[in-house]
Amino acid sequence: MDPFSQLILSIAVLSFLTFQWLFHSVSPWVSGRVSSGFLGLGPQQKIEWNSRTVSTFHALIVGVFCFYILLFDDAINQDPVWGDATLVKINVGITTGYLISDLLLIFYYWSAIGDRYFVVHHLAALYAYYYVLVKGMLPYFANFRLLAEFSTPCVNQRWFFEALGYPKSSKPNLANGVLMAVTFFLVRIVVMPIYYGRMYLVYGTQAFYRVSWGGRLAWIFSSFCLDVMNLMWMHKIARGCYKVLRSSGGPGTPVRNSRKAD
Repeated sequence: MDPFSQLILSIAVLSFLTFQWLFHSVSPWVSGRVSSGFLGLGPQQKIEWNSRTVSTFHALIVGVFCFYILLFDDAINQDPVWGDATLVKINVGITTGYLISDLLLIFYYWSAIGDRYFVVHHLAALYAYYYVLVKGMLPYFANFRLLAEFSTPCVNQRWFFEALGYPKSSKPNLANGVLMAVTFFLVRIVVMPIYYGRMYLVYGTQAFYRVSWGGRLAWIFSSFCLDVMNLMWMHKIARGCYKVLRSSGGPGTPVRNSRKAD
């Protein structure tokens, strides 16, 4: 294994250990001091609280890094299939460690945070990221998918407000609900034509035919699975917003749906 591959593996392992530490130690300690309401939660709610805290931290770190790469990494923008994937591999390595950590927690605490859709989501993402980390292919598309992380903090914050007993009509809840719906729509739905348009442009090119059949399957199948779930979640969010808008006469937050949408 070459030195850079060893570095990426080390980043993924360190990421896994860091997110486990954040879940088991940091989040409970910080949350108990920042929010008195955390101490009054039941055991299962505390598990989900810590899971969402870790999820928010991951989303902010990876999302900002992803946006930087899209703006300033000329290598992957000029060659989205085989461009220099150095920065993308680092970002994907962090996400890989998080996904494995989260999968472990989902299975271990299934009664509290188990969700079959997130198992499918995580496995599909890990399958696709294997080709990025090991084969160095499709860096632009792998990084582009991480834009979706920008919607995660608002989704998690909505659950925090609900767990703490904030009314749906409260101003913090209303503001977060509107921001969540708008952000989710922008980074998960609006970007679909851009993503698939870029995919269409490289289809049939020499760079495309250099991608193995396994890589093409990971690219197309994983993208399809993730976007089907994004459309399902967007439907639930829009339907919930509509219900709250009708009942409150103003912008509102959606009803409870899934554990999180990362």
